[in-house]
Formats: sequence, C-alpha cells, structure tokens
Amino acid sequence: MSLLDALFPKYCVNCKRFGAYVCTNCFSQLSFDTQVICLLCGKASIDGLTHAFCKKKDSIDGVFCAVTYKQTARKLIQAFKYNQYVSDIQTILIELFYEALIQKELFIQNIVPNASALIPIPLTAQRLRQRGYNQSLLLANGLSKKLLIPVLECLIRKKETKPQVGLHKNERKTNVKDAFVIKKQYEKNSLDTAFLIDDVLTTGSTLAEAAKVLKKAGFQKVWGLTLARD
Repeated sequence: MSLLDALFPKYCVNCKRFGAYVCTNCFSQLSFDTQVICLLCGKASIDGLTHAFCKKKDSIDGVFCAVTYKQTARKLIQAFKYNQYVSDIQTILIELFYEALIQKELFIQNIVPNASALIPIPLTAQRLRQRGYNQSLLLANGLSKKLLIPVLECLIRKKETKPQVGLHKNERKTNVKDAFVIKKQYEKNSLDTAFLIDDVLTTGSTLAEAAKVLKKAGFQKVWGLTLARD
C-alpha cells in the first residue's frame, strides 16, 4: 500500500469495500445505455436522432448517452461532482464514457469524422467558485484526448438557474430558458458539428437550450453527449 493510499484510503462508492472507488463487482453492475430517445419529445428514436417531425431549424440533432443513471453510476457521478478527491474517479468515468461511445456505430463512423468541437455545458461564475471546477469541462478534456476533437469553451451561462433536480419537465425548460449566450468571438462561424458535453441527461432541457444558441451562431449540427441518462 502506498503512503497516499494509507492517508486517503479508497472505498467503493457503492458497497464501501476497501481498495478502489468502484470494485469489480459493482463495476459489473453498470448498465450501458441502450434505450435511445428523441430529446425533444422523449419518445424512442433510431440511434438517438431527433425525429424529423420534432425538429426545427435551431433544434438539437440528437443525443448519445453512455450509461443509465442508477446505483453505481449515480454514486460515481455524485462523488465526481461533490467529492474533493475527483482525479481518480474522473479517470474511471472518462474511460467509461469513451468505451460506451465507441460502441455506437452511427456516432463513431458518421459523426465523429465531421466534428469541429467538444463544448462543455458551462456553470455560472458563482457555482464554479463554489465547486472549484466544472465537471462537464473535465469530461470534455478527457474525451478530447481520446477522440482528437478540440474543446471549445464558447458558451457562457449568464443566468443563475436553480438546480434541475426535483423540477418537473416544464419547470426545467423555464429554468434554463435564455440561460446561455455565446462568446462574441464565436457569434458568427461556419463550423460543422459540435458535441455538447454534460454529465447527466434527464429531460434534456439544458442541452436543447444550449443547442439553440449554437445553431443560431452558425453550427450546422449539434449533438448532445452525456455520461449518463436518468
């Protein structure tokens, strides 16, 4: 055992077994997301694409999620967001995120080759000061190294929104309405495909609102990538 492990012992976030932040047994309980939906209506869709009859000019084009947000995955992500020892958990989650994404044929063959940027969902300045880091940016940086797509911090969260947890679908939409603006240097561009990166997808209101801003700024395609789907 290293001195670091002795001073800061690691326990499985789920079963509390000593040795690692997620033990082998609990890791095997992780469920890769297999139910794909249209983000706008919430109904089943092919490969997570937004339905043609749901889509408008500034709508998000689709969403890919890695795992279901339950038990071990939920506890890992909560520890990642609210635990001061985030570096090891960050590594685990980025590997999990990447491995899930590369299993999706549409994503890896048809979309990634055209991708211009990974764009993390930003926190407000106040929330960033409180937490000390933006978990979506950490995920984007990790995926960037694996997918060889640059990270572009082009969005600003201008409105202090309530936490989305506990809000109904319509309340979530209202909560994030007009919450994002794009930085001046990116207001007019001809970039092709952007991936919006976030940790958990629930109703998709945050991703949909951010996608509108990017589409109006000139991005041709905007997809959501989330680590988990609730």
